[in-house]
Amino acid sequence: MRLIHCGDLHLDSKMESNLTKEQAKGRKEEILLTYVQMIDYAKKNNVQAILIAGDLFDTKKVSKKTQNVVLDSIRSNPSIDFLYLRGNHDETSFLDTLRFEDEDGKLPENLKLFGENWTHYEYDDVVVSGVELSQGNMEYIYDALILSPEQFHIVMLHGQEAKYKGKDTTPKIPLSELKNRNIDYLALGHIHSYKEGKLDRRGEYCYCGCLEGRGFDECGQKGFVLLDIENKTCKRTFIPMGRRTLHEVCVDVTGMMSTSQAVEAMEEAIQEVSADDLVKVVLTGEVEVETELDLSYLTKVLQERFYFGKVSSETKLAIHIEQLAHDVSLKGEFLRMVLADKKLSDKAKEQICLLGVRALAGEELGL
Repeated sequence: MRLIHCGDLHLDSKMESNLTKEQAKGRKEEILLTYVQMIDYAKKNNVQAILIAGDLFDTKKVSKKTQNVVLDSIRSNPSIDFLYLRGNHDETSFLDTLRFEDEDGKLPENLKLFGENWTHYEYDDVVVSGVELSQGNMEYIYDALILSPEQFHIVMLHGQEAKYKGKDTTPKIPLSELKNRNIDYLALGHIHSYKEGKLDRRGEYCYCGCLEGRGFDECGQKGFVLLDIENKTCKRTFIPMGRRTLHEVCVDVTGMMSTSQAVEAMEEAIQEVSADDLVKVVLTGEVEVETELDLSYLTKVLQERFYFGKVSSETKLAIHIEQLAHDVSLKGEFLRMVLADKKLSDKAKEQICLLGVRALAGEELGL
């Protein structure tokens, strides 16, 4: 049997945190197209079932276009079962719409759902079990999972991996509660990066990650997991599918004194990155107060080369206390006064020192 394990697609996500309005619209459409591309992959590669481990949609308000694309993908592929376990972003509105539009108020037969108690779907000797976690069932639901040792068991859940049961309302998946329950593959959703590990002697767990990165907390290659199950053994393969990759690149600018030097270091660090991708460069290291780094200009350099680019700074100010103690200039007096202010945070002191020294330099130069 061949299956796809995917999750956290977040269809109809607004994508407005970093991108322009037009880019956000384009990325929103690209995420939907990547979903369609995954369905095409399933058709071409004889996939029997697609396991959607939560957060198919981003909000309860789903556009008509997105609803139609998802519904058409299900109805036009009756040979593929869509096992849809809702996550913390998913609402019932999509399912309610499907029922309303159907003459008999029915959902497609190949759309398989889960609830707040364990639901099981059997495919010969492979059993897929799942439950939607809630504040009301998290205390007892794991003890209610009883699986036969003779079959191959896939268990679907959406939530944050945890060592033990938590008391907060966020869906938690305590792996310790799932050990020695005859689970062969624990198909998880909620974490947007691929992650795998051993569950116990028999089974393994896997977060498939998301299909497309949406922000710079979702960097790296994205896609889904292909499962080939034969004779109660499972071969797991990560299939890259994202149209664009997000990169966060740290560039050390210690000792540099100008924007031009930073451009050279930045270009060297990103030379292997595709022009179709999204890039965030983070400047690090220690800089002198006289260092000239124009973040706006550096950002424009990135935006000329990539689909999207931004630059931020996490540099620290190189303060030479011994030199300051003997510097009788206006600059030295200004720096000593700012550094002695106990009400200011270290970051605020750095910013004030940089701006102040540049202002003083401008006055001296007649600017």
